[in-house]
Amino acid sequence: MVSLTMARSLSAQSMLLPMDDSQRNHLKAYGVTYLALKNGQKAEWLLNYRGGSFLLPDAPDLRRRAALDGVSIELMTDAAVAAVRAEVAGGNMDAVVLERAPKIAIYRPVDQPPWDDAVTLALTYAGIEFTSVWDDAVMQGDLSKYDWVHLHHEDFTGQFNKLYLAYRDAPWFVAQRERDIAMAKRFGKADVPALKKAVADNIRGFVERGGFLFAMCGATESLDLAIAAFTVDIAGPFSDGTPPAPDADARMDWTRALAFTGAHVEPSPYINALSDIDGHQVNVPARRQPLGTFTLFDFSAKLDPVATMLVQNHRTVVPDFYGVTTSFNRAIVKPGVTVLASEDGAPWSKYLHGDAGKGSWTFLGGHDPEDAQHAIGSAPTDLSLHPNSPGYRLILNNVLFPAAKKKPRKT
Repeated sequence: MVSLTMARSLSAQSMLLPMDDSQRNHLKAYGVTYLALKNGQKAEWLLNYRGGSFLLPDAPDLRRRAALDGVSIELMTDAAVAAVRAEVAGGNMDAVVLERAPKIAIYRPVDQPPWDDAVTLALTYAGIEFTSVWDDAVMQGDLSKYDWVHLHHEDFTGQFNKLYLAYRDAPWFVAQRERDIAMAKRFGKADVPALKKAVADNIRGFVERGGFLFAMCGATESLDLAIAAFTVDIAGPFSDGTPPAPDADARMDWTRALAFTGAHVEPSPYINALSDIDGHQVNVPARRQPLGTFTLFDFSAKLDPVATMLVQNHRTVVPDFYGVTTSFNRAIVKPGVTVLASEDGAPWSKYLHGDAGKGSWTFLGGHDPEDAQHAIGSAPTDLSLHPNSPGYRLILNNVLFPAAKKKPRKT
């Protein structure tokens, strides 16, 4: 195994992208790996080996991209690769073949509200292609065109994240409300909650048919609330301040939800929380929990490669960060859901994964891994200042997850 500067004149067959502390730009390394897949080249993910490194062919286009992006590479002969494979075979490691570049969609409106989306930032910075989709595309069945769909800040209960009381006269809120009302009429829905519930149901259908869903922030909580709602008036129109029905808890069908069961729906328009799913209750100052750190679980790469892929990192302890939904109350997480990360001693989890039908979903609490207190109107995070962000690595693990050739789970 030699450095790039030492190997320019040597014959190399493979290129290792180390993902431990020797990597200068972890986030852009995912982009180089995605480029290999896009070009039809071979790629492998070496789980638990040096932070979850990538093994790629030594190709001129990949070398150029790595050099331009400041990605550390190590050129390797066949003998060096064989030595790495022997090391991987002997420990709590495994090699997963990455087969093809996934087709990626991000659910976001054209007229983005005054907050950014960490996944959009991550993909743009890493140089990974994606398509933006919105309610009309979801309602028309366009999600079938994609392998991987991301949701972030959207409130699928149709309550506009309960921002009506504070922001009802703000131009961006008025525009958002009018846009969603018009979309509801276009698809024959009585109001925004009815539209958003239909969108949520279609997203669940995407997963059941074999899609990969990744959600962060408030989309995690609100999606399950919308899916579980027996009737759309559980959320209440709320565009005029109407609260949910007082008997909402008794009218939920949690068998349909992806991650949660038995949550309490918050009926008051004056309490800026949708339910008790969020352990931190971040927008309720009297109940807000302080931020700590969360720890990624150590999975067996050979026995549970799926969970292992999702937690690959050069750090096992990651600083926590707030969001509309920051964490997940462990008491109401469904049995069978895999907890990927939790805060030691706290009654909540940070990172969840599960299956539904032929597909799977992953929920990560919080809004922006490098802006713990991110607020409406805050400037987008400049990822060039955080090229080694362990929190953003979790996002990009999910982006490559659908590319992996799945092995049967042994546990």
